[in-house]
Amino acid sequence: MPQEAAQVEHLAVLSAFRRELYGCLARRPDALFELTDAVLCADGPVRSLVGLSVVAEHRRGHGALYDAVNCGRLEVGRLRRTLAGLPLPRAADGRLVLGVDVSPWLRPDAATSPGRLFCHTYGRGKGNAQMIPGWPYSFIAALEPGRSSWTAPLDAMRLGPDDDATEVTARQLRDLVARLLDAGQWTPGDPDILVVCDSGYDVTRLAFLLADLPVMLVGRLRSDRVLRLPVPPRPPRADGRPSRHGPEFRLVDPASWPEPTVTTTTDTTRYGRAVATAWDRLHPRLTHRAAWEDHVGQLPILEGTLLRLVVDHLPGERNPKPLWLWCSTTGASQADTDRWWQAFLRRFDLEHTFRLFNQTLGWTTPRLRDPAAADRWTWLILAAYTQLRLARHLVADLRRPWERPARPGQLTPARVRRGFRNIHPKIARPASAPKPSRPGPGRPPGHPNRRPAAHPPIGKIKDSATAAPPERPTS
Repeated sequence: MPQEAAQVEHLAVLSAFRRELYGCLARRPDALFELTDAVLCADGPVRSLVGLSVVAEHRRGHGALYDAVNCGRLEVGRLRRTLAGLPLPRAADGRLVLGVDVSPWLRPDAATSPGRLFCHTYGRGKGNAQMIPGWPYSFIAALEPGRSSWTAPLDAMRLGPDDDATEVTARQLRDLVARLLDAGQWTPGDPDILVVCDSGYDVTRLAFLLADLPVMLVGRLRSDRVLRLPVPPRPPRADGRPSRHGPEFRLVDPASWPEPTVTTTTDTTRYGRAVATAWDRLHPRLTHRAAWEDHVGQLPILEGTLLRLVVDHLPGERNPKPLWLWCSTTGASQADTDRWWQAFLRRFDLEHTFRLFNQTLGWTTPRLRDPAAADRWTWLILAAYTQLRLARHLVADLRRPWERPARPGQLTPARVRRGFRNIHPKIARPASAPKPSRPGPGRPPGHPNRRPAAHPPIGKIKDSATAAPPERPTS
């Protein structure tokens, strides 16, 4: 009986989300909703957009499908509030852990598509990275505490040619935290929300822009960075202007490292022994250049905790390089140090989500010209993934003969999607039946298009911290 009650509750939550999703579709709602169902119920990966029109759950023709993607309308603000109100994964101490990352939708041949940027992509082999035109999207997702291929995407935003990636991320996080507070996901007295990011983000500037929010940031630093220690005590009767920065702390020079504040050792099953060393109150020396060029007044001192993580081994790597992290809070204990680097490792679970988006759900499959249509399709993919997350305790394991059995509730997103069609008749289906119609006449024969599309230039992101390619993940 308790298991049946839990099944009923999960079905109710999933059905309620589907009704709310249908309410977010302001134009072409039936076609957009059935298109999302087709993504969830298709056999195998999504190879083409028109191929979804022959899925049984999509009762309309391919013309309605393209019309919905290109001319439909989705109330993104309402959908964002709905996602923030769903049950979210939390850490062992009840803390929300958010991961931010950018994933590109590559469009190298879309010469008539506006808003494209040069996106950094990794190639096979060392030094084979390329800059390919496309639409970069900034994603924010809630991360689960343990090793998992699941995340909870909460927001997505396309970066434009004139956008500063750090400012866009700060605005995303500020709006998301406000929605989480409105939904009751965080209340005064709860632990601060932990935000983790990779080295492509200026974590110190993010900490400055979000200083008034109940968040703490943990970001990866490049191994060639130079930070500053606190100012040592000023000797008595010293002349001259007091110094604002202490001695240099060079990440590549152990001779510049003072005695650490905290040192912890943890035995892990995947990486062997992990040794974390932390130094308190380290800050970068800021100058009136780049992102701080327009800052009025004296530049701030952004103190935090520097963390160095060394493990015995990594998958496929014998001598792993140390991992450098910077946290926006000071006075860390041993428990805080372990919590930060373990939460940072969970950020790589976003790579599983991006891989599912691209290879299974077909996020980058459509060849759309309009960036607004790409945004609309992106939010439909996020809504489809959210339904998979809500249905992870409802579907049966339809495993292949070569796959390992999985415990109930431990299925991967791809295996949940494999059984989603079996629970589709049990959940809410608010879309109405299609009405008979005839296709339009199209362009008359002998009348070619005399208004060719423009070829806009490929823009570039102004943020120098984002223009530089990030380091490859080492874990």
